[in-house]
Amino acid sequence: MTKYLRFKHRRGLTLLCVLLGTLCKTGSGQIHYSVQEELDKGSFVGNISKNLELEPWELAERGVRIVSRGRTQLFALNLQSGSLVTAGRIDREELCAQSALCLVKFNILVEDKLKIFEVEIEIKDINDNAPDFLTEELLIKIGELTAPGTRFPLKTAFDPDVGTNSLQNYHLSPNDYFSLAVKHVSDGAKYPELVLERALDREQKKVHQLVLIASDGGNPVHSGNLCIQVIVLDANDNPPVFTQTEYQVSVPENLPVGTTLLTVNATDPDEGFNAQVSYILDKMPGNVAQMFDLNSVTGDISILKSLDYEDATFYEIKIEAQDGPGLLSRAKILVTVLDVNDNAPEIIITSLTGSVPEEATAGREIALINVHDRDSGQNGQVTVFVLGNMPFNLEKSIDQYYRLMTARSLDREQVSEYNITLRAIDGGNPPLSTSTHITLHVADINDNPPAFSQSSYSAYIPENNPRGASIFCVTAQDPDSIHNAHITYALTEDTIQGAPLSTYVSINSDTGVLYALRSFDYEQVRDLQLLVIASDSGNPPLSSNVSLSIFVLDQNDNAPEILYPTLPTDGSTGVELAPRSAEPGYLVTKVVAVDRDSGQNAWLSYRLLKASEPGLFAVGLHTGEVRTARALLDRDALKQSLVVAVQDHGQPPLSATVTLTVAVADNIPAVLADLGSIRTPADPDDSDLTLYLVVAVAAVSCVFLAFVIVLLALRLRRWHASRLLQASGGGLVGVPASHFVGVDGVRAFLQTYSHEVSLTADSRKSHVIFPQPNYADTLISQESCEKSESFLVSQDLLETKGDPSLLQVSLFLSWNTMKNNYASVTNIKI
Repeated sequence: MTKYLRFKHRRGLTLLCVLLGTLCKTGSGQIHYSVQEELDKGSFVGNISKNLELEPWELAERGVRIVSRGRTQLFALNLQSGSLVTAGRIDREELCAQSALCLVKFNILVEDKLKIFEVEIEIKDINDNAPDFLTEELLIKIGELTAPGTRFPLKTAFDPDVGTNSLQNYHLSPNDYFSLAVKHVSDGAKYPELVLERALDREQKKVHQLVLIASDGGNPVHSGNLCIQVIVLDANDNPPVFTQTEYQVSVPENLPVGTTLLTVNATDPDEGFNAQVSYILDKMPGNVAQMFDLNSVTGDISILKSLDYEDATFYEIKIEAQDGPGLLSRAKILVTVLDVNDNAPEIIITSLTGSVPEEATAGREIALINVHDRDSGQNGQVTVFVLGNMPFNLEKSIDQYYRLMTARSLDREQVSEYNITLRAIDGGNPPLSTSTHITLHVADINDNPPAFSQSSYSAYIPENNPRGASIFCVTAQDPDSIHNAHITYALTEDTIQGAPLSTYVSINSDTGVLYALRSFDYEQVRDLQLLVIASDSGNPPLSSNVSLSIFVLDQNDNAPEILYPTLPTDGSTGVELAPRSAEPGYLVTKVVAVDRDSGQNAWLSYRLLKASEPGLFAVGLHTGEVRTARALLDRDALKQSLVVAVQDHGQPPLSATVTLTVAVADNIPAVLADLGSIRTPADPDDSDLTLYLVVAVAAVSCVFLAFVIVLLALRLRRWHASRLLQASGGGLVGVPASHFVGVDGVRAFLQTYSHEVSLTADSRKSHVIFPQPNYADTLISQESCEKSESFLVSQDLLETKGDPSLLQVSLFLSWNTMKNNYASVTNIKI
């Protein structure tokens, strides 16, 4: 019940302090509150909206927020109620240790106005900690000769609370030999001492058990106990004594670890074991024991960890000197840490605008930054500036806040993005600096039209191109960005030879690629003149145009066309006449041809592709003139067929052919009647068949000549054998002479063998007749040969008269002709 009443009373005091804290406000732009420690999260601290002269709903709208650095956020804003509340439980001892006044400072930013308000909150202490000796037992050894009234220093208790809640007094458990005395010093500290009230007798009692109680002044009262064990020793009645009760030393914070700060010394007037002094560090709260080391033998104080002026500027070290039996004395060492310039400035970007339009004028705010240096004095004086030749300025706000603003208007086409470097330099020696980077994007406006790389373009496309073929690609550039730089292409409306331009070419609106919508013919359209328009997608859109000339390139797509000679319209064959008296080089006719293409594709050359009488005629390479290559002979055929080819110089070359019929005769008018009915071969393969027939005749003649040579050789051998037989006895005298064929028989055989070649204007009707040779063993008379020859000639004449379309030539190998051929082959004169 008592505990409940105390808690209720304590809760009332807490609420009263909170209400009083909300009424505190000091200075212009500075707000002061006070709040007790250990309150629950969300506990009311102060009406911040009222102090800022704002309505609660305006806090979120105006971007009001807490700005603090370097520590955990202890307070928060309740945007609904407009009050400042705790962000969690607050431990005053953790924040301020044993400082009498514990203040927490931070800033509140009103972002839309870029105003900063300083808030100072005092953390009130409550009695939430009991005194603690930091050890459970204390061992004291006292010589039995110790005189009554001797005082023995005891361990002090530590209470992290302050004021009345801190340590107030000590109590000793009742006993017959000892009492408690409390020594007060000038700084308010209380040191308990054990006072010997009566002489000790080791033989009566060796050990005394005592309890030292330390209590604070809070409500309720908290206390802590220390068990003291007193061991009675013999005759050591002098404790060690330090040369100084207080040592002071100042060291820079960058002192290396392991450095000795100073050496303490204590002496004991006793002798022997009772005079052996050892040094120990007294147990202290915090991390002092982890920062310093005391050599128990030499008394050297050294550093265990690096010192940092920004963490702690002062240390108080309590030490003890104890002799062999256990008597001790105390002293303290005051260590002052000196600041060195070991911290670079810090740059904190509090508020930042990521982009700015390029038409923005000078003075446009970009960012709000805060600079801070943990060092002190001149080492903490910071200068901040924009690095490089940038169109930006820094303007000081309040405290250590600066505004980053534009110095002039920006142009995105010149610089689309700025990498701003802010550098802060402190005033130390040597100075330290730090830099931070801000990326600023310049937003684009549509202030540039598309631009072509050339004032005009030319493109070439071969004729007979496939439909849909890509002709050319025009490209325009727009220095703007995003939709302002998105370009579409179009062609202006026009007509070509009465047809719309859109039926000839089209353009891809996104890529600028032109496509042919039809297959061009160089002989009809040789060039096209276009106007290409490029427009961006800005608002309003900007555009530009450029002229484009498309030239159609000629291709070898037209074969030569023969103008002369032309085929008669009645279907008959045109005939060129050549007199037999014509000399070599005589102009028979001229082939005239043209080519609709141009350039090299229209250059023509003429050549004789086929002739019934090779070597008789020649054709001019470039003129197409048909001339006699040699004098005409009687044996040359009446009708000569020539095939002339005309070829251009394109790639690949194209050609045309014409068939010429040349009539050879001394009396040209007499021959016209016979040649009038000659028809041009209906099929180009007819001339090939005639060539094959001529080759066949030549082959048969060769075979026949070989046969005659073999036959002659056999006859000579047989004749030579008969002569041998006659010389040996004439056994064959009675054989008839008709059974032998001598030279005259061979002559008769050759005389009866003839070739008959019949040629017609239609080569498919041409034929070769090989009469069967006469292999009779009897000799054929000259008269019979002459009769046969005349019969064949008359028969040929009859056949020629019977069929006017047939031009028949009968070749008979007479005895004289065959004799000459035979002699030329065998080299035997008959």
